[in-house]
Amino acid sequence: MSEEIFQGPTLRPLKLQFGEQTIAGFESAGTGRDILLIHGNSSSSQIWQKQLQGPLGAKYRLVSIDLPGHGGSSPAPDPEHGYSGAGYAGCIAAAAKELGLKDAVVVGWSLGGHAVLNAAPSLPMAAGLMIFGTPPIAKTPDGFSGFKGLSATTFTPAPSDAEIAAWLKTVFAPDYAPLPAFVDADFRRTDGNARGYLGASVQAGRFADEVEIVRGLRIPLAIVHGSEEQMVDLGYLQRLPAPTLWRGQVQVVDGAGHATQWERADAFDRLVDAFASSL
Repeated sequence: MSEEIFQGPTLRPLKLQFGEQTIAGFESAGTGRDILLIHGNSSSSQIWQKQLQGPLGAKYRLVSIDLPGHGGSSPAPDPEHGYSGAGYAGCIAAAAKELGLKDAVVVGWSLGGHAVLNAAPSLPMAAGLMIFGTPPIAKTPDGFSGFKGLSATTFTPAPSDAEIAAWLKTVFAPDYAPLPAFVDADFRRTDGNARGYLGASVQAGRFADEVEIVRGLRIPLAIVHGSEEQMVDLGYLQRLPAPTLWRGQVQVVDGAGHATQWERADAFDRLVDAFASSL
């Protein structure tokens, strides 16, 4: 699959405008429950191709957006704020309102999952949240212990070709092949400031206590994890205090790495379908 897939008749391109910020995205042909999809660091809506143009997109109204500085969206006008948890959360909340989402499922992958948790208090239209590749962080000494392989490239504005190649391999299960070409292209197209300012905000302690957000949720939270995940520790997720955890446990997808929605799309889609249908 490649970017050309987005030129087909089953998707509607979106352009949202918030002040100086332009947000790009896509909407599927389905008319069922609203499902908002948020991609990860240095990625774009392309990572949701299999959902947007597959059976899930035919059943539900899937909407994907490109975060500021990613994909087809413009760079953040105020990068220090725009490329932070609070900035991404504000973008998600504004997009959800502009799109008229109702009783929606909001799905966040990797950085997108952190952004969704940050946005949770500002999403009254959300019926449920789903995160994967996302260990909620906390303002405690072990608050980042959910990461077992977080590369410095994640926060590097202009990494080398070798650093990018090494990072891309951690996005998928070990020995997964072929790596989709668009993932490399998305990384290179992303505004390098998005990585740099995100790292600076984390280092300065300017992030929300996501563990407390999860603890205080009043709506169902689904947590999905690939069994071959290289970045996130399953045990950390399983120990997380999550009173509204869907099905009472983390949903593990066999054979998938960090990019579960791409590597095991059928299994991932079944979980999204079951979660959306249960709300």
